[in-house]
Amino acid sequence: MTTSTKALIVQSDRTLLLDVHCDTADEARQAVMPFAELEKSPEHIHTYRITPLSLWNAASAGLTPEDVVKTLKKYSRYEIPDGIIEGFSLLMCRYGKIKMTADKTEDSDSETGRLFLQVDDEVIRLEINGTKALAKYLIAAQNGFSLTLTDRGTVKRELIRIGWPVQDEAPLSKGEDLEIKLRDVCASGKNFTLRDYQQTAAKAVIGTGSPGSGYGVVVLPCGSGKTIVGMQIMSLLKTNTLILTANVAAVHQWIDELLDKTELTSEQIAEYTGDSKTVAPVTVATYQIISWRPNKEGEFPHFKLFRERAWGLVIYDEVHLLPAPVFRVTAELQAIRRLGLTATLIREDGEEDAVFSLVGPKRYDVPWKDMENQGWIAEAICTEIRLDLPQELKIPYAAAEKREKYRIAAENPLKENAVLQLIENHPDDQILVIGQYLTQLDSLAKTLKAPLITGKTPNAERERIYSSFKNKEVRVIVVSKVANFAIDLPDASMAIQVSGSFGSRQEEAQRLGRILRPKAHDHHNAWFFSLVSGYTVEEEFAANRQKFLSEQGYKYSIQRWDK
Repeated sequence: MTTSTKALIVQSDRTLLLDVHCDTADEARQAVMPFAELEKSPEHIHTYRITPLSLWNAASAGLTPEDVVKTLKKYSRYEIPDGIIEGFSLLMCRYGKIKMTADKTEDSDSETGRLFLQVDDEVIRLEINGTKALAKYLIAAQNGFSLTLTDRGTVKRELIRIGWPVQDEAPLSKGEDLEIKLRDVCASGKNFTLRDYQQTAAKAVIGTGSPGSGYGVVVLPCGSGKTIVGMQIMSLLKTNTLILTANVAAVHQWIDELLDKTELTSEQIAEYTGDSKTVAPVTVATYQIISWRPNKEGEFPHFKLFRERAWGLVIYDEVHLLPAPVFRVTAELQAIRRLGLTATLIREDGEEDAVFSLVGPKRYDVPWKDMENQGWIAEAICTEIRLDLPQELKIPYAAAEKREKYRIAAENPLKENAVLQLIENHPDDQILVIGQYLTQLDSLAKTLKAPLITGKTPNAERERIYSSFKNKEVRVIVVSKVANFAIDLPDASMAIQVSGSFGSRQEEAQRLGRILRPKAHDHHNAWFFSLVSGYTVEEEFAANRQKFLSEQGYKYSIQRWDK
C-alpha cells in the first residue's frame, strides 16, 4: 500500500484523521473502530480519538497493544509520532492486571458466595488498599482481596475511577429458562428477517460464552432497530428477561414488538409501570418506577423487582439515561447478563466510564452516516432558522440574568409564525413540533389546533394521539421533552425544534432520531428545523447541541428569517 493510498494521519494528541476520499478509507475505518472513538465526521476528514476508555474497550475484546500499533502502521500516511505507542501499551496493559473471579474455598470446589479480586502486582495492591472509597468493600487476602457478590459492580466502578479497569471473569448466573424464538413472519403479516448488522451486534455481545462475554453495550442510530438486536439476544440466551426503558410509551412499544416478532404470548410478558405492576418471564419496566421513592431518605420500594425472578438477562434501553439509583442496582446485578442499547453513549455528566464498568464495554458501533448511505435510516436535512427578538423583548432580555435570557430567547413569540410557515411549506410531511417550555407548547398547540403531549398527559391519551398520528388522522403533534426517547413514529418525516435543554448534545441526537426511520421510496428525506433567536445566548447553546450532529456528519445550513 503506497503512502498516497493510506487513509489515516496519526497525530501526537492521539487523534486519528481519516481522509474519506482515500480508496482505503472504509477499510481503515473498520480497522480503527474497535480502539478509537468517532468524534467528528464532516464531508472530507473524519476525526477519531484514542482514549483510555476506547483502549480498554479494545482490550476487553481481546486486542493487544501490538494489534493497535500494527493497524496504525498499516493505514498511517506518515510516521507515527514518537511516544504515543508506548502510551497505548501502558494503558492497555492496565486491563487484566486486576481480575475478578469466583472465590473458592481451599478444600472445596463449591463457591463461597464471595468473589476474589486477583491482584498479583504488589504496588497495585497497595494503591487499592490505600483507596478510601474501596476500604469498606474489600478484605485483604493473599495476592488480592475478597468481596461480597453484591459489591461486585461498585468495586468495579471505583477501580475504573482510579484508572484500573477490571477484567471480570466471575461466572454469570444462567437465569430461569424461557423458550424465545423470533418469527419468520410477523404477527402483523409482514416478513421478518434480521439485518446483517443486527446479527453481528448480537453476536458481539454474546461472544463465545467464555468468562468476560455475555454483556456489553450496542450503539446504533435511532431507527436502525436496536430493539430487534435486543430480541435477537433474548432468543439466543433463552432466559427470563427484565427490560428497563425510558417511559411508558416505550414499555408498550417493546411489548408490541415482542408480540409481533417473537412467539412469546401475552401471558409471558408483563408491564411494570405506574399504571400496572405485574411480573412475568419477560417484564418491561420504566426507569422512573424503579428509581422512585417516597422521600429523599427513603428506600426504593420497587428495587424488589430485580429479585422477583431468576432473571438471566437485563436490557437497559437508552442506557445513557441510567439514573443514579439504577446505577446502584446495576452495581448489584453483576452476575446477570446485561445489554445496554443506545444511539449515543454521550452523558452530559461524563459518566460513560460507569456504563463501561456496570453494564459492560461497547461491543458494537456504526457511524450514523454509514447507516444512512446504506439506506437503513433516512437522509436528514438539518436547518437552523434564526429569528429576531421582537423590539418589546429586547430591553427585558438585556436586563435579565443569563438563565432568564435563555428562556426569553427560547420563547420568542415570532417562532409561532415560523412554525406555521414551515408546516405550510411541507404539506406532505408528518410533523413533530418539539420544545422545552410548557407555556410555549400550549400556545403552539392552540394556534396549530394540534394535539399536545407533555409529561402530564395520561398514558392512554398519549397512545391515542400516537395512534392517530401513525394512522395519519392528524399530521402535526406538539410534544415536550417526553418525546426525546423511545417513541416509535415511523412516518414522522419532519421535526421543528422550538426550544431545547440548554446545550444538551444528547437531546439533539435523540430529537433528530425521532425522524430517522427509513421512509417509503417516494419520501426518503427527513427534515430537522431548529428555531433560534439570533444575537442571543440561545445561539451559543444551539451551537453546542449541534456539535454531536456535526460529529456524526450532519451539516446544518443556517437561514436568517426577517419579520
